[in-house]
Formats: sequence, structure tokens, C-alpha cells
Amino acid sequence: MRQLRFGILAFYLFFGFQMIGCAQKPAGPVKIIFDSDMGPDFDDVGAITILHALAAKGECEILATMACDGYPYIAPTMEVFNRFFGHPEIPVGAAVAGSPDFSCPNHWNDSLVVKYLPKLKTNQDYPPATEVYRKVLAAQKDQSVVIVTIGFLSNLEALLNSGPDQFSKLSGKELVSKKVKKWVAMAGGFPEGNEFNLNQHPKASAYVISNWPTPILFSGFEIGVKIMTGNKVATKGTKGSPVQWTYQYCLSNYENRKSENRNSWDHTAVLCAVRNPEDYFYVIGNGTLVCHPDGSNAWNPDMNSNHSFLVHKYPYQKIADILDDLMLYEPR
Repeated sequence: MRQLRFGILAFYLFFGFQMIGCAQKPAGPVKIIFDSDMGPDFDDVGAITILHALAAKGECEILATMACDGYPYIAPTMEVFNRFFGHPEIPVGAAVAGSPDFSCPNHWNDSLVVKYLPKLKTNQDYPPATEVYRKVLAAQKDQSVVIVTIGFLSNLEALLNSGPDQFSKLSGKELVSKKVKKWVAMAGGFPEGNEFNLNQHPKASAYVISNWPTPILFSGFEIGVKIMTGNKVATKGTKGSPVQWTYQYCLSNYENRKSENRNSWDHTAVLCAVRNPEDYFYVIGNGTLVCHPDGSNAWNPDMNSNHSFLVHKYPYQKIADILDDLMLYEPR
């Protein structure tokens, strides 16, 4: 046990030289584009709730919400939550062609859309994510946008490969380089892993990670898997709200079993896209996430590509309490 404790201490002392310094508090709200699969799991619901809660506090501005899952009701699910939180004007982009197509076995998306949207819609009722990305990015100040992805990288691959259009004369990669400050991704495992968001569209994952021109912060599988949330909003949220309904419904039958809470993979990425990640986690930097052709990954600390990743700092429950409280946010 003493050797284990010494090893952990030595790890942090060694990597302390590579940790990113504490960032200054941003001068204004963080400009966020949110990109989510919003369907194979339901932790995305907690993530979009936290994003709207932080926006209500004035900490961020949600520029757009993108669906990266090709299942027909993913984009409409995003509209449900944007409407509930009082922002139906937030653009929604549908997954680009070739995106993975996943639904949840209990089909909570289908039920949610039928229950809460004034009119039944599918992904075909929304513009493709590439169009929304280019339009929104072109209108922003240089180096001002934070993209947070909590799903597949299909949309980002299409964005990087996009050409000039009516919104910008720049190529996709040039537009990202000019307008994006950083990208925060729930993706991968550290120091190595084989994680769902990367391995379900490995070609896109490998391409985007190796060609992305701005800093990237990764919240790996091992972060959210230890942070359990959801019961609080399921039992104390306003009965019948889309957030309360989804958590209550899915905690009762997701993967054919009943659970008290759910892992918080996506929540941590959103939290660290808006707030200083070092308030909650250690941040290890000056390395490169290498994505292999099969979507598995490994961390290479000997090659610096401006990548960094989160490491647990506090007891898991401390972070869970912060996330649970934010998930109780409801519009007035």
C-alpha cells in the first residue's frame, strides 16, 4: 500500500511539470458549440442540462447544439431540451451522412419527442451539422469558440473537410483554426483505452484527432465512470419535466435493469468546457492522444500536439454533488 501511495505521488510530482497552469477567469461568457450523440446513453441529458444551467448563470452562451448520431430522433431530442430551457432559437444541426446510427433499447428518445415536441420531427427537419457549424463559426470573433463533443467525431470530420461556401471563403480546417479557441472531448481512455465515442467511427476519430488545429482537452472514460449522478433529479426534479422524466424512466429500465444512479461521462466534459478544469481535476498536458485505426487509443507523452487530459483530484462524490446540483436547474 505504501508503495502504491508513493507511486501515485511520484506520478503527480513527475507530471506536475507538464500540468497546464491555472487559466484566468474568462472575461465574458464562454461561447459554446455542443455536439452530442444524445441517444445510445442518457448521460447526455445531464450534460445538456448542466450546459443550460451554466448559461443561465451567465457563464456561457450556447451558440448551437449538434447531433452526431444518425438515429432519426436525435436532433429533435436536442430541440426538446432547448425548448424546455427557454431557448428554442438555438440552432440544431443534424448528423452528417455516414454517422453511426444508434438508438437506446428502451427508446427513450422516441418517447421524449412524442411527449414534448409540439410537432413530430426527425433529423431530416434540421440542416446538416456542417452547415450549422460553418454558419455559426463564421459569425464569431477569432479564437473565441469552445467546441465540446460528447459523442462521435463524424461532424468534426465533415467540418474539417468542408470547403468554402456562402458563410466563409475559408476551408473547414482554416475556419476552425481561425475561430475555435479549444475543443473539449469526452473521448478515449488514459493512458490507453478503447472507448465507444472513438471506436464506433474510427476513421473519423483518427482523422480528426490527428488533424485538429487547436488545443484539445480530453475527459476519458475513467473519469465519468467513477462519478455517479441522476437519482437526485429523478426524485427531486419537477415531475414531468423532460430532464426528470428521462432520468426516472431510464434509471428504472436502462439495459434491462434498475439503477440508483448513472455514470457521468458527458457531464465532466461540459463542466470543463465552461469552467476552469483545474478547479475540479488535475490536467495533464504536453502530449498526444494517438488514435489507432480500430478506434483504440494511447497517450504519447513524448510528442506534444497540444493535447491534455483530466485526472481525478477529488473524491468522486464531491464532483457528483456539484453535477447533481447543476442538474436540478429548471427555467423560471
